[in-house]
Amino acid sequence: MSDPRPRPVPNGPEIETISALDSALASGSPLHGLRLQDLDLTGHEADLLGRADVEGMVVLGGRLPPALEGHLRAHHALIFPTDPHAPVNPYRATLYQPHELYAGLDERGYEQTPDAEAYHWSRDAALHHDAFVTLLRAIHDDSITDALGEFIDGRPVVGVMGGHALERGTTGYAVAARLGHALAAAGLLVATGGGPGAMEAANLGAFCPDPTRLDDALERLAVVPSFRPDIAPWARLALQIHDEVMEAGRARAVTSVGIPTWFYGHEPPNVFCDGIGKYFSNAIREDGLLARCTAGLVVLEGAAGTVQEVFQAATRLYYAPEGTAVPPLVLVGSEHWRERVPIWAGLQALARGRGMETALHLVDDITEVPGLLVG
Repeated sequence: MSDPRPRPVPNGPEIETISALDSALASGSPLHGLRLQDLDLTGHEADLLGRADVEGMVVLGGRLPPALEGHLRAHHALIFPTDPHAPVNPYRATLYQPHELYAGLDERGYEQTPDAEAYHWSRDAALHHDAFVTLLRAIHDDSITDALGEFIDGRPVVGVMGGHALERGTTGYAVAARLGHALAAAGLLVATGGGPGAMEAANLGAFCPDPTRLDDALERLAVVPSFRPDIAPWARLALQIHDEVMEAGRARAVTSVGIPTWFYGHEPPNVFCDGIGKYFSNAIREDGLLARCTAGLVVLEGAAGTVQEVFQAATRLYYAPEGTAVPPLVLVGSEHWRERVPIWAGLQALARGRGMETALHLVDDITEVPGLLVG
């Protein structure tokens, strides 16, 4: 008597583009175990309806005609549904671009952009204990993690941390922007928490390859110094400058990435990034950001959130296996970190006698920073 249960099949490659799917179909190889992520299969209905070798195929979101969905299910493919009411795509294969998150800003205001709606969708699910939305959030964050790895693709990454309250037009904002510019000029990919304040400034500096254009951007952004009380004019001005930089330097290198979170609904994402990896889970976002800072971490002046990131990074350095190289941790602003938020002494005490000791640096001049990092 035959066993009606589907047989285990090995995992196949991930297919994230229609061109990759076309190549797989043209190769004549079996389709067992393929992972199709966020694809519109409407134009491939005829190609796939004639194939019975789809056992173990996994279809993650995308668009699927009813007849093709029935055929795949009948041949033991796995179909993962999405929620048509979700403001974001849980199965996306790439990082966000600024205009995606701020779509509709001019017509409807910030509260009806995908960015704001994603926050409310997430919070509503938490309040009502919606297991399906919670699952989709987790799938979304895993998709972002995968996309972030592909985006970074082995580049040396330097993290820049700092407070979200730092206003445009201030000396501190300009310092953070010039730091980001210097780090990108040194060949590093600048990664921040993707929010406003010091994070926006560092992303802006890295994003602008031309110092003259950076000076112009700093002057123009000062007209709208904060995202409070209204996010719309803050974001609208930044998007205009973003588009001008992109138009002027179409062949510019990828220099900047933001990794924000919807956990802090009051912090909108900044737009000066070549890619935005926005997460629902702040814990996953924080850990992933710090883990990717292979060239080191630079910490500008900040408060509670910045201090949390410092000690998360310090924990990694403290427990690094003996004899392994550890990335530098550079704090900028000796008065701030010695007096106003006096964590420097604690970091030194933790580092004493460990490999972490040589990784700690406290500076006042940002021109010292690039030379302290791993190239």
